[in-house]
Amino acid sequence: MGRIGAAHGIKGEVRVQSYTEDPLAIMDYGPLETNRAGLVIEILEARTTTNVLVARLKGVADRNAAERLNGVELYADRDLLPEIEDEDDFYHADLIGLAARLEDGTVMGQIVAVPNFGAGDLLELRGPDSGETRFIPFTRLAVPEVNLAGGYVVVVPPVEIEAEDAPEADEDDAP
Repeated sequence: MGRIGAAHGIKGEVRVQSYTEDPLAIMDYGPLETNRAGLVIEILEARTTTNVLVARLKGVADRNAAERLNGVELYADRDLLPEIEDEDDFYHADLIGLAARLEDGTVMGQIVAVPNFGAGDLLELRGPDSGETRFIPFTRLAVPEVNLAGGYVVVVPPVEIEAEDAPEADEDDAP
């Protein structure tokens, strides 16, 4: 649902990167589980700034306490999330673990993450025979089919990626 960032001010407020469509909607999910054992976060108040939320959290009253939360990831129970109504929308968690196949059925790998570095969602694929990963843009052009029930996506790698995979021409083969 989000991630706590740096402390904001001296009264215990923190910056929160919200992954919800409406950043303030993160507050609608009640107390949030975290990636720290036993730690549950409750957002009491939040306001938007240019690119993050500034939030006051239950039990956090000073800067030192706020600084200790930097990097904590926030999670909501899946049952609290709204049903997806648009066939072109997906929860990232539903995509992770799916096989990535070319149009001819050849397996390229498995989706291990769905990062977004600012220019749109990407599918991070780990190859079937190696630990190497590659990124494919998560667009209709590059991923024309998502079959959750079948456990796979169809991938049409962009030309730049296909060129990387092509064998290098031998100088002796040049005309």
